[in-house]
Formats: sequence, C-alpha cells, structure tokens
Amino acid sequence: MDTLRMTRPGIEWMPSILIFLAVIAIATLGGLATDTASTWYLHLSKPSWQPPAWLFGPVWSTIYLLLAISASLVRHATGGGARSTLMALYGINGALNLAWSFIFFQGHAPLWAGIDIILLWCSIPLIMIRAWPVSRASSLLLLPYLLWVSFASVLNWSIVGLN
Repeated sequence: MDTLRMTRPGIEWMPSILIFLAVIAIATLGGLATDTASTWYLHLSKPSWQPPAWLFGPVWSTIYLLLAISASLVRHATGGGARSTLMALYGINGALNLAWSFIFFQGHAPLWAGIDIILLWCSIPLIMIRAWPVSRASSLLLLPYLLWVSFASVLNWSIVGLN
C-alpha cells in the first residue's frame, strides 16, 4: 500500500473527490429543477412561517458540504461490505434528495414530493445509525441535515394541506 501511495501521490483522495463531485452534481441539478419564480409556485398557498427564499441556498449549501464530508469520512473508515452498504445508502439518499426538487417544482406534485421527503427523512437516521460504529463524526455531521429535512417535511406537508 505504501508503494502505491509513493508512486501515485494523492490517490487516496480520489474517492473523496468523486464524492464531492457527486454531491455537487446533486446540488446543481436540484437547484436547476427548483423554480420558485414559476407561476405555479407563486400561486401556491404557503404557511406564514415559511423561511424567506434567500435562506434556502446557504442552508442547503452547508448541508451538502457536511453530507460530502460525512460520506468521505465513512468511505475512508470502512472497507468491504460495510463500505458498499453505506455508500449505497448515501447514494439512495442523494437520489431521494434530488427527486424531491423534480417532483415538487417540475412535477407540480406536493403530495408525491411529501411521500419522497418522508423516504428521504428515513434515509438520514438510517445512515447515521449505520455510520455511528465506523465514524461518530460522520453521523453527527448529518444532524443538521436531519433537522432541516424534518423542518422541510413539515413545510411540504403544510403546503399539501393548504392546497
């Protein structure tokens, strides 16, 4: 292993770079799918306690950064089947996260987005529980994500109820 590191410096960082690129792709595609200026979205009834639109970008950017760090820590702390399982869980989580933006904003389907966000929410503590024995830090880095998706779930279902 040391020979590999000596002959190809930085190779141990390649999985982390790929993880960060995957998270950036999810964030970018989700951002492109999100259209808060559409006539459909503007005419939705929303709860009075919905945060201002400008807050979502910084919050999601922070969450995506923490998510990428968490996945990278887990990737480097595990091997074999445990690594494969955890990386699959992160992948499923990313797919559910991305799907929400398309279902809600492009599909104009808050109810189906609400179902997706429940699955997304469930995937976060599942990752946290599975990652805890491997890297407690990676689990704790997902706590803001869990809290934000909890809030977003209530917001999504409030919109369903109001419309």
